[in-house]
Amino acid sequence: KKPPKRLESMISHFLLKQKTFSIKNTVGCLQRAYTSVNSLDIADRISRVLTAKTNANLSYDDIASHLGVTNVYAAQLLLGQAKLTTGTAEKLKVVLPSIRKDDLEAMQKEFPMRSFDENIMKEPNVYRTYEAITHNGEAIKSIINEQCGDGIMSAIDFYLDVGTTTGKHGEKRVVLTFNGKFLPFIEQSAEDNGVPSPKE
Repeated sequence: KKPPKRLESMISHFLLKQKTFSIKNTVGCLQRAYTSVNSLDIADRISRVLTAKTNANLSYDDIASHLGVTNVYAAQLLLGQAKLTTGTAEKLKVVLPSIRKDDLEAMQKEFPMRSFDENIMKEPNVYRTYEAITHNGEAIKSIINEQCGDGIMSAIDFYLDVGTTTGKHGEKRVVLTFNGKFLPFIEQSAEDNGVPSPKE
């Protein structure tokens, strides 16, 4: 017996939502409403690039060493979160022999959409890092102000490296190094404002 029209509509809506949810999870983190970005193509490219990394049997530290960048930046390049320069592309082609030519070209030509899927905050490793920064945020700000003045740490003129050390009890410990340029807030002097707003 065919279900009533309203129930049939509800079932169809539910199945469509489930299908969309499945696709979003399949592509990883790129299903967004950006009209200038083909999320599925980018997800496919990232998958192929990571396969090339697996084929080469190299760690991010290995790749970073060959490219001359930090290990986090090497990972960002492969994950589509940083733009590949021409010089570095030549090195990457040598390091990952099975990487496709069209993927290398896309990594150089396309401008990254530097964002993240909200679901990544449910991943314990990511959430704990976020928690460590936010819980210590006021103290970090106070010390930056004390040592540098009124301003912020840049996340553009910025280096990030992940390493490990051994604690005094023999345990492995994670070391994150944030190295960002200090950007002071300016006094907004009217004399220095080269493009004042019109006063009509």
